[in-house]
Amino acid sequence: MNDVGAALAEICEAAGKLILPLWGAGITVDRKADESPVTEADRRGEAFILEALARAFPGVPVISEEDASEFGTPDAIGPRFFLVDPLDGTKAFVRGDPNFTVNIGLIQDGRPVAGAVVAPPTEETWFTEGGQAFKRIKGGRAEPARVRPWPEGSAIALISHTMKIEEQDSLAAQYGFSVRQAMDSSIKFCRIAEGSADIYPRHGPTMEWDIAAAHAVLEAAGGTVTGLDGAPFVYGKADAGFRNGFFVAKGG
Repeated sequence: MNDVGAALAEICEAAGKLILPLWGAGITVDRKADESPVTEADRRGEAFILEALARAFPGVPVISEEDASEFGTPDAIGPRFFLVDPLDGTKAFVRGDPNFTVNIGLIQDGRPVAGAVVAPPTEETWFTEGGQAFKRIKGGRAEPARVRPWPEGSAIALISHTMKIEEQDSLAAQYGFSVRQAMDSSIKFCRIAEGSADIYPRHGPTMEWDIAAAHAVLEAAGGTVTGLDGAPFVYGKADAGFRNGFFVAKGG
């Protein structure tokens, strides 16, 4: 049951094709209770994914972003459940930038054991299978994805577009990276997983559905996601509304 990344990838790819025509189409942007943006693409993608998961994995609970925004999160969750973000990087989607993703992760006993992430504009798919990470482009042959060794003196950090330069400098001094690239969404994990970047320090708020799928991919590619104290990063924090603490995602 845990080795379902390939099936999740197919669902993510289909959802990506559903929302892609809305990208750059001037769709209406609404505001959720926390003032974050939401669009018809978020809603369409989530409805499709929830229906697909219910058919393929009946009885497995799902925590999804838009449902949680509208109805709240449960007070408790069992050991196995899905986390779904149908469109991570909504701000990028609205701006017309390509760095937005479709995400499904499977959690077992607090750990992400399977996941799939799709970048619809570039038709890139990353997913877990057999304890490894794979990537395919435009439905082509899946190739293994693997983190690269830490490149001393040229390590690349992926950071938020909104991060102030003083915070960037502080993180560079703390983690030892040399190059900075601004990028939205969970695709940052996937770039590290495929060896295109090295670290993503997140000293800011996220939700579990934002990162679970990509976390599974990165770990399967040989990377790590830990809290700032180096402790394992866990999921199913129902008592905290499924909010994450700060974390660091790293390659080799």
